[in-house]
Amino acid sequence: MKKTVITISREYGSGGRTVGILLAEELGINCYDRAVIEKAAEKSGMSPEFIENVEEKAASSFFFNLSQATYSSFTPVLTYDVHPTDKAFFAQAEVIREIASHGSAVIVGRCADYILRDEPDAIHVFLHGDREDRLRRIISEYGIPEQEAREQIKQIDKGRANYYKSYTGGTWGDSRRYDMCINTSRTGISGAVAAIKALVLETRKD
Repeated sequence: MKKTVITISREYGSGGRTVGILLAEELGINCYDRAVIEKAAEKSGMSPEFIENVEEKAASSFFFNLSQATYSSFTPVLTYDVHPTDKAFFAQAEVIREIASHGSAVIVGRCADYILRDEPDAIHVFLHGDREDRLRRIISEYGIPEQEAREQIKQIDKGRANYYKSYTGGTWGDSRRYDMCINTSRTGISGAVAAIKALVLETRKD
């Protein structure tokens, strides 16, 4: 099989992390989720907790103008002090590009679809689901009360949408930005894995 980089964007509770791990196992490649955060923390000197929360708690959808900086492959050479959230984004972008350059991988979240939008060997997937189904998964997996889970869905989905808008200028979840969109409430986790794997194998035939 040719080199393949699969990016997975996902609504909170749609099972994106689990799908990514299982898909990577099926394809015999690595899955990068938390590892992106940890590698970006090493590069930037920032804490992993800060970098992780930047995406999920973004409060504004203001579009960061990349023309403000001179950069190459998202590694900025800046002539002004970088805001911590921008520094976190650039560090993650650099890590994601490095991962993609080294071979096949599954990358979960972190605007990877946008960062690798010009990568010819990338397949971009968006996972979503019915709110009540996502709620049940969150309560089951994380063991948190229902009301808290409902608030988290609202807060984290909004944060991810704002973060995506801030750094890409696009709309998070817009089907035109992805090669495949899957409702995991219909397919289940295993069905989503099977569908993505089928697409990968079909598009990467010699």
